[in-house]
Amino acid sequence: MKVLLIGGGGREHALAWALSGSGLLSKLWCAPGNAGIAELAECVPIGAEDVPALVAFAREKAVDLVIAGPEAPLTLGLADACAAAGLRCFGPSAAAARLEGSKAFTREVASAANVPGAEWAQFAEPGAARAYVRRKGAPIVVKADGLAAGKGVVVAGTVAEAEEAIIEIMEDRVHGAAGATVLIEECLIGQEVSFFALCDGTTAVPMAAAQDHKRVGEGDLGPNTGGMGAYSPPPAFTPEIEAEVMARIIRPTLAEMARRGTPFRGVLFAGLMLTDSGPRLIEFNVRFGDPECQVLLLRLQSDLLAALLAACDGELDRFALRWSAEAALVVVMAARGYPGAYAKGTRIDGVEEAAAVPGAHVFHAGTMRGPDGALLATGGRVLGVAATGSSLRAAHDAAYEAVDRLTWPDGFCRRDIGWRAL
Repeated sequence: MKVLLIGGGGREHALAWALSGSGLLSKLWCAPGNAGIAELAECVPIGAEDVPALVAFAREKAVDLVIAGPEAPLTLGLADACAAAGLRCFGPSAAAARLEGSKAFTREVASAANVPGAEWAQFAEPGAARAYVRRKGAPIVVKADGLAAGKGVVVAGTVAEAEEAIIEIMEDRVHGAAGATVLIEECLIGQEVSFFALCDGTTAVPMAAAQDHKRVGEGDLGPNTGGMGAYSPPPAFTPEIEAEVMARIIRPTLAEMARRGTPFRGVLFAGLMLTDSGPRLIEFNVRFGDPECQVLLLRLQSDLLAALLAACDGELDRFALRWSAEAALVVVMAARGYPGAYAKGTRIDGVEEAAAVPGAHVFHAGTMRGPDGALLATGGRVLGVAATGSSLRAAHDAAYEAVDRLTWPDGFCRRDIGWRAL
């Protein structure tokens, strides 16, 4: 099969790595890709949000399957455009992708499906949002309604912090149009877990869970990021909790989306809080997480391409996924200054030495090759240094041994990934 993978981050490198091991694959392109993906696929210079150009390329090359890595092309209608062109696409329609594109829409769907979640209210006017915060008190959560690259959520410890977040999101528009409206939500208490399920519109198959580290600083301090590391499986997410999540959150949501005439096909990523009263929904995403995808795919023993095809073709009712009992952990290497301003074009050495650690893998995110072949950092999150092991401790130790073999004075990482479980 000929496959076009869309995106250029660490998630897409992990997807390319897993797809390249499929016996079904004959050719893999990636748009736009990165330096690591270029070792596995032919990279093409088309932006991930240029839907017309992506579809035209897929038609020209007679691609058998288009796979969207990030959420943006899905919310822009990639799957719809592919369907109109007679192309198969793994990912939801634009209407179904609103589960990520609008947090208010997710809450409406969840309420209709009786999915347990947080108390919430939506506001289009800053003054009304501030008044609501003063009435409710803190801690409280402020969210930009639209897409904000994983950075549009502020867990405010004080009323003043929540009011400042409202000003930044709604008045200063730090996230652009995504902040035209905000959601103010109850602050759920517990352990946060990312859970993934493959969906074909009617059937959902559980994948696995991971726990990530959103804040930039050790001890989960500092501003939110796109993710500084992750591990799988999280010890707190038991088989009993997985069964409850499938029964009370995933399947009811799938049924409600089908009832609305917008069936969900793709990977449904549920951000969950494991509270004393059971798992509760924080938010939905409509793609694999980053960096959670890296640890999930290191543990996946099934053919990923076959699984994605089954989801596209409505055949998940006879499909089961196999998972390794090993643990996996990934440490994100970021450019100094991230998630604020950071330098680009700095040199990274030692990737081959890092990858030589037993069980280790280095996934590229923001990288490119310079004219002399040197590896250069081009983004905020630049590498995902991952490892598997017989235990979470073993995976942790191997990942950090690999990190220590890198030479990148302009990069940094958290040194406590996995701390909660360890």
